[in-house]
Amino acid sequence: MTIGGFLEEYTVSKTQNEIKNLINITPTTATLIKDNNTEKKINAKDIKTNDIIKVLPGEIIPGDGIIIDGNSSINQAALTGESLPVDKSTGDEVFSGTINLYGSIIIKATKNGEKSSVNQLIKLIESSKPENAKIVKAADKWATWIVAVAFVCSIGTWIVTHEILRSVTVLVVFCPCALVLATPTAIMAAIGNLSKKGILVKDGESLEELAKVNDLILDKTGTLTCGEPEVSEIISCNDKYSKKEIIHILASLENKSEHPLAKSIVKYYKNHENKTLKEVNDFEIIPGTGVKGKIRNDELIAGNRKILNKTYETELDDETTAVYLCKNNQLIGAVLLSDFLRNNAVEVILNLKAMNVTPILMSGDNKNTTRNIAAKAGIDNYKYDCLPEDKSNYIKELQLNDKKVAMIGDGLNDAPSLKKANVGISMGSIGSDISIEASNITLIHDNISDLPHLFKLSRKTLKTINVGIVFALILNLIATILAMFDLLNPIEGAFVHNIGSVIVIIYASSLLKYK
Repeated sequence: MTIGGFLEEYTVSKTQNEIKNLINITPTTATLIKDNNTEKKINAKDIKTNDIIKVLPGEIIPGDGIIIDGNSSINQAALTGESLPVDKSTGDEVFSGTINLYGSIIIKATKNGEKSSVNQLIKLIESSKPENAKIVKAADKWATWIVAVAFVCSIGTWIVTHEILRSVTVLVVFCPCALVLATPTAIMAAIGNLSKKGILVKDGESLEELAKVNDLILDKTGTLTCGEPEVSEIISCNDKYSKKEIIHILASLENKSEHPLAKSIVKYYKNHENKTLKEVNDFEIIPGTGVKGKIRNDELIAGNRKILNKTYETELDDETTAVYLCKNNQLIGAVLLSDFLRNNAVEVILNLKAMNVTPILMSGDNKNTTRNIAAKAGIDNYKYDCLPEDKSNYIKELQLNDKKVAMIGDGLNDAPSLKKANVGISMGSIGSDISIEASNITLIHDNISDLPHLFKLSRKTLKTINVGIVFALILNLIATILAMFDLLNPIEGAFVHNIGSVIVIIYASSLLKYK
């Protein structure tokens, strides 16, 4: 029994070692601008309200504040889950834990370091816990009683028969080894099966709990969608330029930019066109707006609506971002980019529904975006404009209604919900370190098509454990009766006892090859 328990713990500890923190988005230092305009490095936790902080391009914003000088694009994915950077300028609010992508900005702190957005979120994670108590293994519940019953039966047999061999045989056959081995061997085999598919499980209880899940909460960006913008449409606004010419010019201009949208445009061009990109001179980034440069003697500028002299009316749905292209101050075209649903998302949702698992989409995006993605994926239940605490509260509400809830997400903003859920599932390669740490299970390949296998195997594992336990109980009961009637001696009893353990282990090990 001890060896079985040790093997399970060893298997789980190997998995846990593989999912240690990958990165740390919590800012540790800040550049404070003092009254005499000198700069000083301080601990981010020591930031005080009204402190003036300088943030360079590429740095993590160390505290919540208002931009008082400068323009930039901010990657807020860790906190909000938004897949696209947000343009910020003087007067706009920024949050700790987000990344300043381009321009250097000066912010005035609006909160003390300890009360910043990222620290409040971490505190929310630490305080989150499932409403239902941690499950107790069925075998552990039965084993204690079986030992007590074994002694009673053994003593009773000796009192009635006065034959010590019968009493000893009862103790031999009634020892619950097969019963207790049923759980760790099945868990070890299941964890081995999942590891081969790139699914890491922190503890055996998570698999048992997952088998009982009624509802699965899904994050949108990076989980149900790819999390990266892709070109969805090319628009020509001038008859002189074809769509191919628009994307050729725009990709040439954006090729020198590190902006995620620029990279998506260049990637699309290289995947669809063979022409060499044009030579661009006098390239310049306009923080919070776009880029500009020259091709031969033509002035080019690409970016958001701020580059336009007049509003260009086009119907964009809420899932689309437009990059406009102007040549010599004239709008000649635009490219629309969207965050697409994963290719296998619809099939995954259908499989989950077939297993009576209710998928629920919860997103920080607006109503239209969330509704459109839910409709495309075939999800009937969805909630929008969700803050991290909204997701946690909804999970708590489901749990108080005796529901078992699993949550799958990829960002820091999902971490409180991952920890609050009965089972938290994180996306490994794109998920933040804190979300991975808060979850019970990690998909290291970010492949949501593994979810049906994970759910089916968890149910198969629970069934295997229960079958093993029932078999062990029945075998012990029959062998005990035979021993009490002197139809088994101690040697035969030991043989039956060990055969039972071997059968349970072989049956549990079949999970290794389960498909």
